[in-house]
Amino acid sequence: MRPLRILTWHIHGSYLYYLTQAPHEFYLPVKPGRPEGYGGRAGNFRWGENVHDVPAEEVRQGQFDAILFQSHKNYLEDQFEILSPEQRKLPRIYLEHDPPRETPTDTRHPVDDPEMLLVHVTHFNDLMWNSGRTPTHVIEHGVTDPGLTWTGEKARGLTVVNGLQKRGRRLGADVFERVRAEVPLDLVGMESQAAGGLGNIPLDDLPAFAAPYRFFFNPIRYTSLGLAVCEAMMLGMPILGLATTEMATAVQNGVNGYVDTDVQNLVERMRHLLEDPEEARRLSAGAREVARERFSIERFARDWDAAFREVAGRGALVGGRP
Repeated sequence: MRPLRILTWHIHGSYLYYLTQAPHEFYLPVKPGRPEGYGGRAGNFRWGENVHDVPAEEVRQGQFDAILFQSHKNYLEDQFEILSPEQRKLPRIYLEHDPPRETPTDTRHPVDDPEMLLVHVTHFNDLMWNSGRTPTHVIEHGVTDPGLTWTGEKARGLTVVNGLQKRGRRLGADVFERVRAEVPLDLVGMESQAAGGLGNIPLDDLPAFAAPYRFFFNPIRYTSLGLAVCEAMMLGMPILGLATTEMATAVQNGVNGYVDTDVQNLVERMRHLLEDPEEARRLSAGAREVARERFSIERFARDWDAAFREVAGRGALVGGRP
């Protein structure tokens, strides 16, 4: 079977990088200055030869098998700006990265179309969104094996969150500050310097940077399961975080880390791991095992391949390309 031609937007760089490990050709619209959604092959990623930049004004002349929306703006605005009427009839998938914001139980998803497929990245998100008539499917995260493993000799914890200070309580800025006041804890990520962090670490460099830290702490209250958590788990880092959203299923207490809604309990667990490297080593082995079983890039690529082929099989390619 030939690779499919997928048009999508650059919304979350790390996710897009992992998505493009699927065996298809991906076309990313770009605009001058590369504004939000139109960054193309931007960022510190080793984009493959199957990822192509396309000037936004040329998209209407392109031939695609399917359209993949990744944000409300893509669906409500961008498609009407850059796609032709014929392209807007192509097989379509909406990839929802986030849980509902307005209300966790009653928010209607902007897509209400029985002819589309709505893909959620966690079962929690699928549970909480009111998806109306749109059929839904869950494809859990997948991340690449970094090729090295956790060592844990540094008696400190590590948090990886972009823009933590400006994103506030939802991302757990206050939780991070509370924990950092009680245990040694470093923060990295875009704009992390604003919260006393160490700055951004490129994806390729992050595993080697993170490997010496004793544990990984995720302070986020309410979002999808962060890719940084999956990446840390694949590295073999013990994971600690709040027992909310999909974190409650990704981390099994005493197996690959600890989750709790009592922050003080988490602080005590961190202190214990700082004092007991052998316990951290046991949790590290559990983290690697869980990550390989649940978040492998091979499973992720297979799931997306199946979704693309199922949806593309419902319609013909614009222009009749074989």
